[in-house]
Amino acid sequence: MAEDFRLPDFIAVGPQRTGTTWLHDVLQGHVGLPRGTKETDFFTKNYSRGIEWYREFFRGYAKEVPVGEIDPNYFSSEQALERIALHIPRAKIICSFRDPVERLYSSYRVMRRDAWTRVGFEETIATNRVVKESTRYTHYLRRWQESFGADRVLVCLYDDLVASPQAYLDRICEFICGPRILIEGRPLATERVNTVVQAPRSRKLAQNARNARDWMRGNRWHRTSKLLDRLGVWRFCFGRGEEFPPLAPEVDARLRREFLAEIEEFEELIGRDLSGWKQGPYEKRAAG
Repeated sequence: MAEDFRLPDFIAVGPQRTGTTWLHDVLQGHVGLPRGTKETDFFTKNYSRGIEWYREFFRGYAKEVPVGEIDPNYFSSEQALERIALHIPRAKIICSFRDPVERLYSSYRVMRRDAWTRVGFEETIATNRVVKESTRYTHYLRRWQESFGADRVLVCLYDDLVASPQAYLDRICEFICGPRILIEGRPLATERVNTVVQAPRSRKLAQNARNARDWMRGNRWHRTSKLLDRLGVWRFCFGRGEEFPPLAPEVDARLRREFLAEIEEFEELIGRDLSGWKQGPYEKRAAG
């Protein structure tokens, strides 16, 4: 039997660029996700629309089906955390983490693609507080654990997703009490999703496309947005420019020194060896 007025049983809060799009795609059709969109942004920029607006995204799912949302914009938002705790105090929270230097550079490429910035990587992370705020993994993970209880917060590592997508997904499905989903033989088992490799050829076109896309999402024109995606319109607007180069080795090394204390504190909190995050690809190559 369907329940018309459900709220999520679980929320995957990110942060961004940690495999949340992949997770959404493999869970789609097996659990109850927001109808028509991946991210509602309700607990951040759409909160004024009211809780009934949010409930509509989950209308009609069967009672036995776990219902949830995957929105990486929530992770480092204190407002989102407090609002989720207010409305869904028993929610299960999924936090996913990635090498902070890799994640920062991936986030920068998205910002360039969507025409949020035109300057270089180093200048962007030096001047944009929001970008670096979500790398405070230890601080925000502790906040989620304090608010919902450590047993209701699942910690996932992007490294584990790369190493074994099936085992990674099994942990999540068990945590949310969902069905086991077999991904063997499916492209999603190995391919990277939502990878950004090019800057836009026209920044002005990308800005206009971003505004149009965000308006469609905010007004629930999800089918139109998805149709434009399938037709390659967004790809045309946001791509066709220069390819992003690999992160310069000296910048990579400097950032790893800067994040060392944070990584070691995070290691202690989650009980995992994160040596790879401390070294980075260039040091590993040299050592090999």
